Amino acid sequence: MRELGDWSGRTVLDVGCGTGFHLPLWAESAAQVVGVEPHPPLVSLAKRRTKRLGNVTVLTGMAESLPVPDASVDVVHARWAYFFGPGAEPGLRELDRVVRRGGTAFVIDNDPTRSTFGGWFRRGFPEVDPDAVERFWSMHGWQRRPIDMGWSFATREDLESVVRIELPPEAAEEALASHAGTEVDYAVNLWWRGF
Repeated sequence: MRELGDWSGRTVLDVGCGTGFHLPLWAESAAQVVGVEPHPPLVSLAKRRTKRLGNVTVLTGMAESLPVPDASVDVVHARWAYFFGPGAEPGLRELDRVVRRGGTAFVIDNDPTRSTFGGWFRRGFPEVDPDAVERFWSMHGWQRRPIDMGWSFATREDLESVVRIELPPEAAEEALASHAGTEVDYAVNLWWRGF
């Protein structure tokens, strides 16, 4: 991401920031960081996580109606936060409104076409059509960078807990029954667009 749209000395907006896990990372070099999250309990956790960081603000809001002024951010990050592809148009219109000229937006989502987790995701969410998702982002001027990564857990119980969070119950149990060990290969798509 830094290679495509460095956030050093710039204003970063993390859409769907959840508990604020990534906010300290942005805050290390960004001038200002704004986290936006629709779920009040997660907003509270994100505020607690960042309370000692003077350049971070956490706001309650949604991707379809971001609580920030026009042309006020340079880099936007959304990771598994806004269910991707067709239907995301309201959020994309908001990006057009809030990102300054010369800015960059990033969306990270699962790539169901490859990796062990991708196969699990495909079985758990058969309604997500990877070809339709690809067409959607391309039609809106976004580019894709495929990224291979992996999960490595200290215990099998930790892996099982995460898989059960990520997948519907039946798909999670099927995935766990078919997989041994504590590591899983994982593939994501980094979608990005310059403004």
